[in-house]
Amino acid sequence: MEDLDLRYYAKVHSIESFGTVDGPGIRFVLFLQGCHLNCKYCHNRDTWDMNLGEYKPLEDIFKKIMKYKNYIFPNGGVTVTGGEPLLQVKFLIELFKKLKEQNIHTCIDTSGMVSITDDVKHLLSLTDLVLLDIKHINNEKCKNLVGFSNVKELNFAKFLSDNNISMWIRQVIIPGYTDDKSDLLKLKDFISSLKNVDKVELLPYHDMGKYKWKNLNVNYDLENVRPATNEDINRAKKILEIS
Repeated sequence: MEDLDLRYYAKVHSIESFGTVDGPGIRFVLFLQGCHLNCKYCHNRDTWDMNLGEYKPLEDIFKKIMKYKNYIFPNGGVTVTGGEPLLQVKFLIELFKKLKEQNIHTCIDTSGMVSITDDVKHLLSLTDLVLLDIKHINNEKCKNLVGFSNVKELNFAKFLSDNNISMWIRQVIIPGYTDDKSDLLKLKDFISSLKNVDKVELLPYHDMGKYKWKNLNVNYDLENVRPATNEDINRAKKILEIS
């Protein structure tokens, strides 16, 4: 498959036809295969390896989306997630071009931990909403949690702000990892420095994806970390001053 034109083929993990938690309205959610991060809490561990998944042609994916157009239009749209969707940016440019021709709302769920290349800028010009997952506002803690510095994702957020691209900020609340008051206050200050943040979502950590790690014979580092409770989320909301 090495001779495929990756503008017109995507390595796909799975598809969800009626998503309701990945952007506004009813969403057609495309999960792309491949991720360069090592998030200890990942509940889609099986999306990391680019050797897994299946190449699917752009036209097939677009035709499938169009079958659901009446359900997702006008209040919903298409969300591309993963894995890390921006690893397949050339394909997304071509897909989003076709979606914009149909006036379909486009959304990317990303960590933003990528270089802001010309291709990424082109894609973002075709993107109506970015769900930006802030892994950790503290750089050293971020490295420990996901294996990478947070510099690129914070720069990515600033780029979205500077270029008037709507975003929802997402933060997973992991007891003992991302719920420190001083970190949350620092996150609050960072978010307040951004324009076009339409929503802040706090996602409670859960271990329901732990079985995927075990199926892959990979050690799950957060084995002894409890799931976040409503109390954890409400405490973080109070610190961040969000409803």
